[in-house]
Amino acid sequence: MDQLIPLLSAWRVMRLGTREVVDALVLPEHHGGSPALRGLLDSWPGSWYWGDPQETRLVLVRALPGARAPRWWLHLLLLLLAVIFALGAGAALAGVWYPPETHGIRGIFVGIGQFFSGAVQGEWRQLLQGWAFAVPLLAILLVHESGHYFAARRYNIDVSLPYFLPIPPTLSPIGTLGAFIRLRSPVLDRRQLLDVGAAGPLAGFVVALAVLIWGYLTSNTTAAMPEGLSSAGSATSWIVFAGSPIGLGDSILTHLLRQWTFGNAAAVHLSLPAFAGWVGAFITGLNLLPLSQLDGGHILYGLLGRRQRTVALTAVAALLVLAQRSPNWYVWVAMTFLIGGGRWSHPSVVVPERHVPASRRWVGLASVVVFVLTFVPIPFAV
Repeated sequence: MDQLIPLLSAWRVMRLGTREVVDALVLPEHHGGSPALRGLLDSWPGSWYWGDPQETRLVLVRALPGARAPRWWLHLLLLLLAVIFALGAGAALAGVWYPPETHGIRGIFVGIGQFFSGAVQGEWRQLLQGWAFAVPLLAILLVHESGHYFAARRYNIDVSLPYFLPIPPTLSPIGTLGAFIRLRSPVLDRRQLLDVGAAGPLAGFVVALAVLIWGYLTSNTTAAMPEGLSSAGSATSWIVFAGSPIGLGDSILTHLLRQWTFGNAAAVHLSLPAFAGWVGAFITGLNLLPLSQLDGGHILYGLLGRRQRTVALTAVAALLVLAQRSPNWYVWVAMTFLIGGGRWSHPSVVVPERHVPASRRWVGLASVVVFVLTFVPIPFAV
């Protein structure tokens, strides 16, 4: 830092958690990065970027001593459980394994115990047959969270490894509630927030698209929806979980892929990879809702600043309208408020007045396109 000072006209140093941030104005002769400045930046023990399009304002970030070491055992344990439970869900979708029937709160724990007991006693062979669902779904989730993780590392934000959220296949047809990372140091400006928020869904979308193409090419058409789902006009595709059919609604993306693969087929029975891709794309669309602490909230706040709250309020109203036809949206709105501490607007970053440079806005616009493609207005018909 002492060597940089002669090249600066003004600066301030901020401590943000386990990170030190230098926000500096560069002397005119060093605007854009003179050879002398570039040499010092190359040896900077952290990350840096220009804070304005004219490249007159420099932002430098470095770690302070005392950063928390990752708890590898916890991350690996959660990942292992997610793999096991997703395999169980895939096996139930394939019809080679059936979850035990249980009832009540006590039955939840009994069912989990029976699942592990059966796996140890030989049912693991049936569970492995769920790989065509488990592997692509977890790949989508892992790439999504890795996108967030590496974007945060790019800005030297103190970030955790991904935490997976496993849920037993006795309770869920997918075996996981997704995954998340924790930012343990505050986000400095809207550029950081936009890039970190968008990196996950954009990276995960690429994998989800590839999985969906594979999945639709291995799916089958049927003359009609199964009995009990035929009256559900919103359902165009279906799966069978533990003997019970579940109808699935379309996003623009799945509608286009279905039309491309099967034309005007009355109904499509999704293969295991196709359902994994459907779930991955659906989760991507949910995360891109412009609310609170969801990825979409991060992205929209990065693009619009405080005007994000107006869009978020409009989105809440739209979801409540959709909930009249698909009540699961009541649950999602409630969860969003819970995640966001009771608010639909995004909390401020440290330097909210600094705009996102035009060169980074394409990231936000690409995220909006992905949201439009992946959002499912009426997801399920059971």
